[in-house]
Amino acid sequence: MEQTIEPVTNSEQKVPSKIPPRDSGTFKSIVTTILIIIAAPLTAVIITSFVFQSYEVFGPSMQQTLHEGDRLIVVKAPRTWAKIRNKNFEPKRGDVVVFVKKDLFIAGEMGNKQLIKRVIALPGERVVSKNGIVTVYNEKHPDGYQPDKDAEWSDSIQKSNINGEWTVNNGEIFVCGDNRNNSLDSRTFGPIKESDLVGIASFRFLPTDKARAL
Repeated sequence: MEQTIEPVTNSEQKVPSKIPPRDSGTFKSIVTTILIIIAAPLTAVIITSFVFQSYEVFGPSMQQTLHEGDRLIVVKAPRTWAKIRNKNFEPKRGDVVVFVKKDLFIAGEMGNKQLIKRVIALPGERVVSKNGIVTVYNEKHPDGYQPDKDAEWSDSIQKSNINGEWTVNNGEIFVCGDNRNNSLDSRTFGPIKESDLVGIASFRFLPTDKARAL
């Protein structure tokens, strides 16, 4: 049966035999506010550490794709999920990634630096840089192929005269800056460990007239 309710008339009102307890609403409100104050910064730390974070670009190593002052969203969730499963996070070729390079000397300072580069080669592949052209050799392409050719980022690549040959081992990737003439990358310090990856730069939101997915 549907419940109904009717207003209480004056004749039906009863005087309580006891004084009603003090309203606890104020106390609950104070507790809720304190919890929100504590939870807000904690949530922000969790998000920026494990889900995504905003980054600002410094330096010319990724020109013409990225420029100094660009603001990016770097997604960390795939790396976090890989760590939860006790696995290495392996990005795709062509991804723009942020990683930590330890004991790197830049601008007169030695220390751990966060760099942003493009993934060129994956575990098990061999990389050759000669006459400004980067060639990757793997099982699918035993005669080698050029990852910079006919790619989305091809127009951004600036060739350089750095020559060398590298083998990418398990748990490693080979990265290069799009501005090959002015980039400190795997051609200098070799392949990087997948465990040093921070995340994938997925979107540029500033400047607004150049906002786009990467």
